[in-house]
Amino acid sequence: MRSLVHFRSMAATRKPILNAPPKMPRTRTWTAATVVTLLLLLTAQIVHAVRGESLTWDEGDHIFAGYETWKTGDYGLNPEHPPLVKMLATLPLLALPLKVPPLQGRFFKTEAYMDGRELLFRNAPQYSAQTLVFRVRMFAMLLTLIAALLVFAAGTEMFGVNAGLIALFLFTFEPNLLAHGAFVTTDMAASCTIFGTVYALWRWIRRPTWQRLLVAGLAAGIALAAKHSAVLLAPMLFCLLAGELAGRYLAGRRAGLSQDAARFLGAFAVVVVVGVAVLWGFYGFRYAARPAGLTLAPSLAEYVGPLAGAEAHGILFAARFRLLPESWLYGLADVRAMANGMPSYFFGRVYSHGVWFYFPVLFLIKSTLAMLALLALTGWAVARGWLRAWRELWFLSLPPALYLLVAMDSHLNIGARHILPIWIFCCVLAAAGAATLARRSKAWAIAICALLALHAASTLHAAPNYIAYANEAWGGPTKTYRYLTDSNTDWAQQLIATSSYVREHQIHDCWIAYFAAPFLLPSDYGIPCKRLPTFDSMSVDDVLDVPPVIQGPVFISAGDLNGFEFGSKVLNPYESFRSVAPVDVIQDGIFVFNGSFAVPLASALSHVQRSAALLKSHEASAALREATLAEQIAPGEVATEEALGDAFAANGLKSEATAAYTRALAKAATMEPGARAQWQQALEQKQTKLQS
Repeated sequence: MRSLVHFRSMAATRKPILNAPPKMPRTRTWTAATVVTLLLLLTAQIVHAVRGESLTWDEGDHIFAGYETWKTGDYGLNPEHPPLVKMLATLPLLALPLKVPPLQGRFFKTEAYMDGRELLFRNAPQYSAQTLVFRVRMFAMLLTLIAALLVFAAGTEMFGVNAGLIALFLFTFEPNLLAHGAFVTTDMAASCTIFGTVYALWRWIRRPTWQRLLVAGLAAGIALAAKHSAVLLAPMLFCLLAGELAGRYLAGRRAGLSQDAARFLGAFAVVVVVGVAVLWGFYGFRYAARPAGLTLAPSLAEYVGPLAGAEAHGILFAARFRLLPESWLYGLADVRAMANGMPSYFFGRVYSHGVWFYFPVLFLIKSTLAMLALLALTGWAVARGWLRAWRELWFLSLPPALYLLVAMDSHLNIGARHILPIWIFCCVLAAAGAATLARRSKAWAIAICALLALHAASTLHAAPNYIAYANEAWGGPTKTYRYLTDSNTDWAQQLIATSSYVREHQIHDCWIAYFAAPFLLPSDYGIPCKRLPTFDSMSVDDVLDVPPVIQGPVFISAGDLNGFEFGSKVLNPYESFRSVAPVDVIQDGIFVFNGSFAVPLASALSHVQRSAALLKSHEASAALREATLAEQIAPGEVATEEALGDAFAANGLKSEATAAYTRALAKAATMEPGARAQWQQALEQKQTKLQS
């Protein structure tokens, strides 16, 4: 018996074999397996979605600019966006012998949009457009996977492994993140890098080493190279550090507070300097946007003209002393100009500008009900004192709150993607509350699991059309177009589905008003429909002849059905279709109408365009003939009466011109307030000019 005890004792103290690999604890193995599974589910959902989505509005623009940046060092083809995503996504194209369209010296947006379409659709049959698009989207998706890992790491390090897993689960089934997870655009890149920078600064606060501070600076620089909205990192980081100091003061840790303040200011300066240096690195440490012999047109000095004085002076000051790359400054000017002059559509109404409550309400529409419930429960857990990680809550709450406040002040109300970083922070915040409550009791754990299941179910129910997602309280994705437009519902992603619909229904003769045309053409996807004029087709002088009455099927995308780009429903050629029930809806954004439809304004627009072109070439009599035709087809419309007034004025017929402008003013009086004021001012100025 003693020998048996001795044998067991010897066995218990025996050293392990040196060559045997150490066993991973069961909990760590389970955690790793769960993380891998969720990442695979995230990837599968995104891949499934993008395989059925055509090229979206901005992607061709980004792809062409990124490809040319690698090949020629030209940063001036798409200066409105920094180079990170464009260069990352186009890496798989560099080894391909693609035929590149020659530059035509057009306005940079027209150049990049048009040449992007040519690059992708004119390399068939050797390389199909969809194959090229899929390749670049898979590289762009890398940023989404990095963001997912950052969310898991932050949740785990701040609140424990359960919170990290819940945060990753919420991320994996967050419809807004899935919607933009692989697009070659800047929104996911900004979300990933802004969150990463804040997380890096939090890690430095916890253990201030120069290595961690350098990581924060590198992350900030990558964020600046991802999207111009990353400039908000400067006030974010400053406020976060100030809040940390305030927290120490309130906690009674006042000894050495002045030294902490000096150290924080130094750290902030290091992050800014390193960040700017990294940004310069993305532009090859070259100030000029374009290679030798090429210039930006219009120049930066001309482009900042429409901006407010302080904004314009600040950008020109940075340009004068070459503090930042020319292309980046040009893009900053473009972003500000766009924000000041873009119409919007909200709850069935067209605004000539943005409205302050757009993004808060949009967040309530585009978030899952489960996410909203979890955020509310997190607030409740904090209020009850169950969740008391004040530093972590500060770092997770201040950045999205500041981002939302700035967005609310912006007039660019065209998509949830413009506040996409907020959802990443919300994933970790909601997970913190969920994990805290789940630890309190079995009932709370069951309730949290139920909410997580509802979060996933709501998203999967909308799959794969995540762009048009709206939660059940607002009617789901099929009703989103009633409240929102542009990249919330209709971002040119439906052409593959529309092409399949046309083939299945054996449609050969049809009409289409498509939101992204002519920058993306339905014919590129085999859709045989004749195109109807849109705001964008007119913006590039693309003249389309349309009879006053057309026969269906008629396909109209949501962005054209509400006509928000025109700035008023009065100017919308397809306003009458809004009172007609469609026979079908494709991918929650393309409406199908059958029958015979009068479209007088759409028909007249080609004559309006020709009249304007003839006036520019000083052919006044020919312009008057075209304007007269336009007015006969659609009398009393603002566009036709204004064109007629301009033509009469050019021919010296002042009384006739005044009468035409008066009729235009009468129609303009029926517009929404903002548009009405703008059009009345413009038309009255023309009348005054006639009398001088």
